[in-house]
Amino acid sequence: MEFLPQHIDQYAVDHTQDEPELLQELNRETWQKVLQPRMLSGHFQGRVLSIISKLINPKNILEIGTYTGYSAICLAEGMQDDGVLHTIDINEELEDLQRRYFDRTGRGEQFVQHLGNALDIVPSLDLDFDLVFIDADKNNYPNYLEMLLPRLGSGSVILSDNVLWSGKVTQEVAKDDADTAALIRYNRMLNEDPRLESVLLPVRDGLTISRVK
Repeated sequence: MEFLPQHIDQYAVDHTQDEPELLQELNRETWQKVLQPRMLSGHFQGRVLSIISKLINPKNILEIGTYTGYSAICLAEGMQDDGVLHTIDINEELEDLQRRYFDRTGRGEQFVQHLGNALDIVPSLDLDFDLVFIDADKNNYPNYLEMLLPRLGSGSVILSDNVLWSGKVTQEVAKDDADTAALIRYNRMLNEDPRLESVLLPVRDGLTISRVK
């Protein structure tokens, strides 16, 4: 779902820095070979993630939801030279594709892949994260936030994707629509938690930036 008129959206894309060549290749390969390629962050949102990361200059990044690795590479563009990005996904079929592109960045050893449930994996990571990107199973967004907040220090930033959910968060929720119900709850949590400062941006399917006070 597009929230801007097509000509305005295209103008924004046209006046946004081009994707690096490596990401252009990953974009094409994802659309050619992988199911549900619309899950890819893509050119415009990828540049948004990149510039936010560059402004923060994080040492340690956590990503929940890897898919083909596009967003991880964007986030790593702003990572400190000695930083580490931990990325978690449940789809083992995409691990080799992710790794191939991670290694081609020239910083492959700084991308740590985890396979499994983030609710089990994150508590085992003995790190302080400066930047977190959540783009995984929507029904668990509230659980991810509850897990993460006690672990994040002042100034840490959480980026939350798909928070507009094709506009469904503004509509009456169907009884069997657990994802939309969870996102409505999650958006309320981000907005009302006194530990956070948040702004929801209508970028693609909605991106919230939350800063820990």
